[in-house]
Amino acid sequence: MISTVTSCVLAGIQGQKITAEIDFSGGVPAYVTVGLPDKAVTESQDRIRTALKNSGFPLPAARVVVNLAPAGLKKIGTVYDLPIALGLLCTMGELAQQALDGRMFVGELALDGGIRPVSGVLSMAMAAREMGLDEIVVPAENAQEAACVAGVRTVAAESLRQLMELLKSGAPLPAIKAAPWAPEAALSTDFSLIKGQYAAKRAAEIAAAGAHNMLLCGPPGSGKTMIARALPTILPDLSFEEALEITRIHSAAGLWEKGIVRQRPFVAPHHSASRAAIVGGGSSAKPGDISLAHYGVLFLDEMPEFGRDVLETLRQPLEDGFVKISRVNASATYPARFMLVGAMNLCPCGNFGVPGRECSCSPSKILAYRRKISGPLLDRMDLFIQTTIVNYDDLQRAARPGESSAAIRQRVNECRALQRERFQKDGIYANSHMDAALLRRYCTLTPEAERLYESEFDRRGMSGRSNTRTLRLARTIADLDHSGLIGEAHLAEALQYQPDARFYNC
Repeated sequence: MISTVTSCVLAGIQGQKITAEIDFSGGVPAYVTVGLPDKAVTESQDRIRTALKNSGFPLPAARVVVNLAPAGLKKIGTVYDLPIALGLLCTMGELAQQALDGRMFVGELALDGGIRPVSGVLSMAMAAREMGLDEIVVPAENAQEAACVAGVRTVAAESLRQLMELLKSGAPLPAIKAAPWAPEAALSTDFSLIKGQYAAKRAAEIAAAGAHNMLLCGPPGSGKTMIARALPTILPDLSFEEALEITRIHSAAGLWEKGIVRQRPFVAPHHSASRAAIVGGGSSAKPGDISLAHYGVLFLDEMPEFGRDVLETLRQPLEDGFVKISRVNASATYPARFMLVGAMNLCPCGNFGVPGRECSCSPSKILAYRRKISGPLLDRMDLFIQTTIVNYDDLQRAARPGESSAAIRQRVNECRALQRERFQKDGIYANSHMDAALLRRYCTLTPEAERLYESEFDRRGMSGRSNTRTLRLARTIADLDHSGLIGEAHLAEALQYQPDARFYNC
């Protein structure tokens, strides 16, 4: 008799059906696993055999063949322990095949028969729904993750013995209900605590409102890092659909934290991080920081200190909104629609152009330092902000605190609501994602703005990409002003945030 059990494998964040086929036969006792198993799957025979014995179901002396179909797809991880064990029990006559049909099973087995959590359960539950299955049986610690998927019942299993008793009873398995979900505001540095830097705070509001990339440039101690780390407090509320997609990525990376994500991610890697850590990779093509920052912020502090190859690999994901990782053992595509926020000094010592401080860098060193940010990458930064040292009055004598993050966040939410309504049929959610066709449709200039733009375009030597960047930014500024047309003031403000050749000229 051959028994079959449905399980799942992850390809990126997409779940694919795996069928575990188990057969007993006579001859010399043996246990063989086929179907391109990795080391963890091959070693599962000892976990499964011991778990069955300690649960009161010892394996008979026979030749056991386990096939994980489709055989041409690489099987990685411990997620197949539970379905293989149930298939063995079915082949032994301890369980009817009907008890396994219409259900997906995932989970790792402990030696005592307990069922341990695995990564990627949210995507697996979505795959079970797409396959038309009725239920998915998952480890108890993964139950809330899977229960968020509507259209498929989630059953929590704590041990192999407990699950066997439920399956043999013939009664409907008890389903787990998802816990209530609501977005939460990030608890970080409030904007009211940031003294001075009014232009930089205004730029941060625009960046949050339109999901624009931003580069903060200025001397040490001028508040660049503080502004960037306060940015999560003004990001727009997270929708449930966005939260599910973020959670799928975190779950696939093994970073699930017992609940659906409630805040937009803020990822700040160290400048020594490798290209694989930032973009993704490794032998199993795991998601990198740019995917973990999906729908949130990737903050690169001391941006020129990152490897040139690391920075250049950001260019394509910034344009496409996804990254494709190909390795010998795996290939995966991950979403990577993130806001890039960078911070850097104007020179290696940080004192260039600061009153009262002497810069010790030669012009060639300053030029080499700035050119670590390539022109094509700089061209993808929507806002270029130069911060200055905060004066004494702003720092110590300010009578009133600055505007709170809550007030700014309210304006950002209103602006994003306008964009969601505008782009509901276009497949995007923010102004920074508009292509040329959408720019022509939604970025209409007033006659005064048209005259200003015509005069500035040639004077600044703007390119096609800088034209796109400027119009996207002007559209966001107009949205914050609740204006249907892009006026002269909106365009003028957008133009002042653009980097120019002076950045590369000492």
